[in-house]
Amino acid sequence: MLSGTSLVMTTSALVGVMLAPKPTLATLPLGLAYFCVMLTMIPASLLMKRYGRRVGFALGGTAGLIGGSTSAVGIYLNSFSLFCTGSALFGVASGFSQYFRFAAAELVPDSYKSRAISWVMAGGLVAAFIGPNTARFTREMIPDAQFAASFAVIALFSAGVIFIQLFIRMPKPAEEEVQGQNRPLGFVLTRPVFLVAVLCAMIAYGTMNLLMTATPLAMDHRGMVFGDTAIVIQWHIVGMFAPSFFTGSLIDRFGVLKIMFVGAILLLACAVVALTGQLYANFFVGLLMLGVGWNFLYIGGTTLLTEVYLPSEKATIQGINEFLVFSATAFTAFSSGYLHHTLGWETLNFYTIPVTGFAAGIIVLLAWRLHSRPLQAA
Repeated sequence: MLSGTSLVMTTSALVGVMLAPKPTLATLPLGLAYFCVMLTMIPASLLMKRYGRRVGFALGGTAGLIGGSTSAVGIYLNSFSLFCTGSALFGVASGFSQYFRFAAAELVPDSYKSRAISWVMAGGLVAAFIGPNTARFTREMIPDAQFAASFAVIALFSAGVIFIQLFIRMPKPAEEEVQGQNRPLGFVLTRPVFLVAVLCAMIAYGTMNLLMTATPLAMDHRGMVFGDTAIVIQWHIVGMFAPSFFTGSLIDRFGVLKIMFVGAILLLACAVVALTGQLYANFFVGLLMLGVGWNFLYIGGTTLLTEVYLPSEKATIQGINEFLVFSATAFTAFSSGYLHHTLGWETLNFYTIPVTGFAAGIIVLLAWRLHSRPLQAA
């Protein structure tokens, strides 16, 4: 799934430029994908609560297979609307796939949760090389239809997800999870730990997606070749997922809030790097820092969230968390092309500074509350 996602990250905006009726709509397909991720989150969580993770992941793979095929046909027929439809279907697939990390956390002892989440996310390191390089090597495979073959490969990736489910055995939802007592939803949603976990995950994904989506457009605007863009996105994705091999261990050693704080600072530093110049090195270093910052803040937020809910509340709270996170992601994907076209790359980066600074601030505030009033803060 992450190989398909990294391929979409690298190519979607460029395909949008080719097919869209006007440049400001270039990131509309990616926005639709994230919008459908957002809409899928709560239904997917509730479906898996009733029928199990395996069924949900197989359904997600099916949506990805149909979505990749539809996008490929849309490019071949030069149909922007068909490409948008395929992107939306791939968004549904991505929505289901977000629960892989939660599934991992549920299968291990509590002391290993952060490392289990990290190891699942580490699959993105392989995807960082598969996705962009697939786009590079298949870009011109179908004459007069750039990237059509690339999106056809996404259908193959999704078929692989379906095939793998045949060999995976995950326990059915426990009785406590289905029938257990729930606390009032408002009580859970107003806990400081929940608010910080969700807000930081929203900022991590929103900031990362805003800048990552605009990067191919910014580099193309400055006359850089697609090969350079693919490398920058590839190493950005390496930054997103390579730290996963040790993020969980860092959380265990130093505490989740310290790692989240470092992530917020790295996101802030990424914007500063972008504001110091527009050379290839600025894009490369800035996007690499953006990936690492996202990893620390997002995995930290996921780990923090698992401390909030009871087993019976899991599906609802996870669904709400994912819905809110991908609301921010969808908004930034929709607006990224427009904002880059109207404001420019530098202004786009400048506007992320107060947002990431806010994330750092609420992490510090929660750490203080947990130290002084642990029961009230939790």
